[in-house]
Amino acid sequence: MVNAVLLAAGAGARLGLGPKALLPFKGRPLIEHLAAALRDGGCSRVIVVLGAESWRVKSAADLSGTLPLTNPDWESGMGSSFRTGVAEALRLAPREPVLLALADQPGLTAGTVARLLAHAAPARVSCAGYRLPTGGMRRGHPVLFAPQLARAAAATALGDAGARAFLAAHPGLVDLVDCGSELDGRDIDTPADLALLEPGSGNETGA
Repeated sequence: MVNAVLLAAGAGARLGLGPKALLPFKGRPLIEHLAAALRDGGCSRVIVVLGAESWRVKSAADLSGTLPLTNPDWESGMGSSFRTGVAEALRLAPREPVLLALADQPGLTAGTVARLLAHAAPARVSCAGYRLPTGGMRRGHPVLFAPQLARAAAATALGDAGARAFLAAHPGLVDLVDCGSELDGRDIDTPADLALLEPGSGNETGA
């Protein structure tokens, strides 16, 4: 059993379109697609961490089948939402792995999630790796933590950095799992990235 933590607390300020969780993708809010991908990929529970306009996200998106939490400290950055989600995941299942996903990654599919779960190893961190056109792989999300490492990573999560500091400090604990091309792993940070939501972007394969 694996608990997924889906970070969806940001305000999407750089886009100016409100919370990225509500961006339209395949006829529904993006967060619905991502929650379905996590469930269909094998996660037993999806904990959705909300923050900015949480009331709006709850009313506009169908979050049935998930456990929505509101992080009152969301404005301090992703780190606090990471800590909130991991704490709840480990409270519910202290001995089970925790998968961390982002609410602005339209290329996430159930196949990616299932692949990470299949490659999980005790006391390790499995990160999605995305192939670069020039060769090699870029580390991205989702990230699957053994429970004790999820707890340790959350303890170091400050400001806008989730698990970044922990992963940088412990590279020997990290396994990269090939999860497709660079395009599959891109998230939406700027207006130019909104093209990832459109048909023909490479993200239309389904959850």
